[in-house]
Amino acid sequence: MPSAVSVARKFVHQTLKHWKLEDYASDVALMMSELVSNAIKVMGFHDRQPLPWEVTAQHVIAVQLRAIGYVLYIEAWDGSPEEPVKQAVAADAEGGRGLHLVEALSKEWGLYRSSAGGKIVWAMKALTMLPALTPDGSTLQLRVPDDLKAKPGPVTDQASIALMERVLDGLHQLIRLWHEEAGFLTDVELVRIEGRMRACAEAHGSPN
Repeated sequence: MPSAVSVARKFVHQTLKHWKLEDYASDVALMMSELVSNAIKVMGFHDRQPLPWEVTAQHVIAVQLRAIGYVLYIEAWDGSPEEPVKQAVAADAEGGRGLHLVEALSKEWGLYRSSAGGKIVWAMKALTMLPALTPDGSTLQLRVPDDLKAKPGPVTDQASIALMERVLDGLHQLIRLWHEEAGFLTDVELVRIEGRMRACAEAHGSPN
C-alpha cells in the first residue's frame, strides 16, 4: 500500500505534464500523497509495505485529477466510511500534518460520499492557466506495475462508479449554474439530463 503513494505521485506528474501544468506538479503531488496516505491508514497499512498475500480485492484506492476552467480537483477514493480528521499537531511532531498541508496548499477541501459507497476526499487548487490539450487529441496512459494494480472485483467497480459520479455531479452543477444564469433549460430538461448522467455512471462501472 505505501507503494500507492509513489504511483499516485507519478500519476500527478505525468498528467500535469501532459496538460502543460508542470508548474503545479510539486504542490499537487504533495496534496495527492497526503490524500492517498490517509486512505492507506484507514485500511490498516500505515508505514509498512504489506506482504503480497495481505493485499486483497478489498484493498483498493482510486485517484483522479479533474480540471474545470481555472480549478484543478485532486481526488482520492477509498472504501471506508471513516471521515478524515485534522489532528492537533505539536510543533516538534514528526507526523500528523497531512490534512493541514492539504488545507494550506488548496483553495478548499472536503468529503464526497457516492451512492456507490466509500468516500472521495478532494481538494481544489486554483490555476492561473488552462490545461493544454494535445493537438492530436491523444490521451495519457499511465503504466502501473502488475503487482500494484487493483484486483478486479466489486470494490474496483465501486471505485470506478464513485469517481465517475463525482465527475458527473460536477458537470450537473455546471449545467445548473448555466441554467440559472442564462435560463436556457427547463426544470424537466434538467431532471432528464441528471437521469442520463446517473445511468452513464452506472454503465461506466459495470463489468463488460
